[in-house]
Amino acid sequence: MRAASNWRPPPRRRLYSIRDRLRLVYGIPLAIPHGDGLGELVLTVLSQSTNDRNRDVAYLGLRERFGDWEAVRDAPVDEVEEAIRPGGISKVKSARIKAILERVSATGPLPGSLSIDWLAGVSVPAAQEYLCSLPGVGRKTAACVLLFAYGMPDVPVDTHVSRVGTRLALFRAGAPFEELHDTMLAITPRGQEWELHLNLLRHGRRTCHARRPACGACALARMCPSAGAFN
Repeated sequence: MRAASNWRPPPRRRLYSIRDRLRLVYGIPLAIPHGDGLGELVLTVLSQSTNDRNRDVAYLGLRERFGDWEAVRDAPVDEVEEAIRPGGISKVKSARIKAILERVSATGPLPGSLSIDWLAGVSVPAAQEYLCSLPGVGRKTAACVLLFAYGMPDVPVDTHVSRVGTRLALFRAGAPFEELHDTMLAITPRGQEWELHLNLLRHGRRTCHARRPACGACALARMCPSAGAFN
């Protein structure tokens, strides 16, 4: 892998080559924003330090037990914790979810409202700033809400995207997550945020593993500075 001191943002031509090769393997994912920003926010909190199945079970348990977000906000924290226990570290997540809901109620443009749909009508930096002011919400969670719920141009950088992007030298080695998000947003062609996020994530899960990446079977090996370095 090239040294961090020599790193430069990738030329647009190289990024397009990576994108096109990923398309051959994974296709072009259909981007349909679902419009439920608060639901996406809670779902992303529940996704921390667990797998997708446990996250979904916890989310479904929360919705079935309480019915709406006002009921979750007003419920005792131990009841919320019990509902989301299958998702892991439920004590931390239950307190965080309640704190987020309480802050949204207190800080939105409509006092007492538990909707964040107004974010779809502001700029991406303004929406990022508001979401990141909520308890425990960082750039990845904010990007998930903006992209998946509202189709706004932001790109979540999770551990898979970070790993694949760093090995491909799309990111500066050792960069903090704030910088990774800024870089990913800067290099991604507008309208392709969903595609690049999802296909890099898929590649990280299926091929570019953390400990033993399958470089011999990797469609990106010829354009990857790190190919073969982990064998």
